Amino acid sequence: MRIGLLSDTHGHIDDRILHHLSGCDEIWHAGDIGHFRVTDALAKQAPLLAVHGNIDDQLIRRDFPEHQHFEREGCIIWMTHIGGRPGRYAQGIRRGLTQHRPDIFVCGHSHILMVKPDKSWGGIHLNPGAAGKQGFHRMRTLLRFNLRGGSIRDPEVVELGPR
Repeated sequence: MRIGLLSDTHGHIDDRILHHLSGCDEIWHAGDIGHFRVTDALAKQAPLLAVHGNIDDQLIRRDFPEHQHFEREGCIIWMTHIGGRPGRYAQGIRRGLTQHRPDIFVCGHSHILMVKPDKSWGGIHLNPGAAGKQGFHRMRTLLRFNLRGGSIRDPEVVELGPR
């Protein structure tokens, strides 16, 4: 199963993003969507799973939850927007990782690209960076990878160009 993962679009969607997500079996958006035009465009590419972020209004929050817990290809996934990072998780996240032990923890918010195993809870932390044009990041990024046999295969960072 081919997954496209992005976050922090802040209302921005362009042909470059859509091009790199074409051919994905599923798209995951880790929050700060910004506008329904983003999710509408993504959902035309592939089935979409998304969470709301701190900049998202009440309409987006109504349609997309704060947390998504799901299973794909033998992997248990937890996706939320504000998660922190290994060694510096946001309030309540560390406890949830220890209790639920997902194979993959996905978050956004920081605009910092990170793919890192975390031995403290036994899974992989993913943050795709930011695909939008707002924020302090210099390069817009997203991630693509395959889920197969209970693990991430062929992870790929896609640079979308400067902010």
